[in-house]
Amino acid sequence: MSETKIALVTGANKGIGYEIAAGLGALGYRVGLGARDEARRESAVGKLRAAGVDAFGVPLDVTGDRSVADAADLIGRKAGRLDVLVNNAGISGETGPGWVQDPTTLDLGLVRRVVETNVIGVIRVTNAMLPLLRRSASPRVVNVSSAVASLTRQADPDIEIGPVMAAYAPSKSFLNAVTVQYARHLAGTGVLVNAACPGLVATDFTGFQGPRTPEQGAATAIRLATLPDGGPTGSFFEDDGVIPW
Repeated sequence: MSETKIALVTGANKGIGYEIAAGLGALGYRVGLGARDEARRESAVGKLRAAGVDAFGVPLDVTGDRSVADAADLIGRKAGRLDVLVNNAGISGETGPGWVQDPTTLDLGLVRRVVETNVIGVIRVTNAMLPLLRRSASPRVVNVSSAVASLTRQADPDIEIGPVMAAYAPSKSFLNAVTVQYARHLAGTGVLVNAACPGLVATDFTGFQGPRTPEQGAATAIRLATLPDGGPTGSFFEDDGVIPW
């Protein structure tokens, strides 16, 4: 089995996910780019290969059982194991003016769609990839979260945390809670599981509003994906360190 480390990044055809893949590739990882759209996925793979990254496409819809199972099978056949899983794919769901999701008028179907991708999708992908991760000497799982997931910050009137987003923000709090449960369950196995906040990044996800570049947004996830053995697990990080739950 090759000693080159293998990574899978979901939602990797653009934005932060692409830059996470690019950053890991620059460190010598062989990187699978998980994405639903074939044309965008293969275009991203082509760009990374042109930059010298050992990249390959992984057809992947995190909301589909069959798609996720097929992705795990593909990685198993191509690489035999997985060293890093970055669960980056996510959606905000529809918002009103100013990105607001009003809890008093919230469409329940919207909540289900957001949770299906941002939480259940992460569970689905992680569980499918765990057999491959267990074959790694230093397996790492990184869940891309958001500072709006912090209940401590949300509840503090002196902290500017952004608009009320009654579907998206709770979905990321849910994701953080799931991250802790995986870390607890996998304690002592060598699998380190953490959540990363990229900050407010100018991508199409934010309408290209935000002070941070996609490369800056990718930095914390890349750091957590490459933690040394014995590093932290079950924690929530941004550039400046740990974010309070």
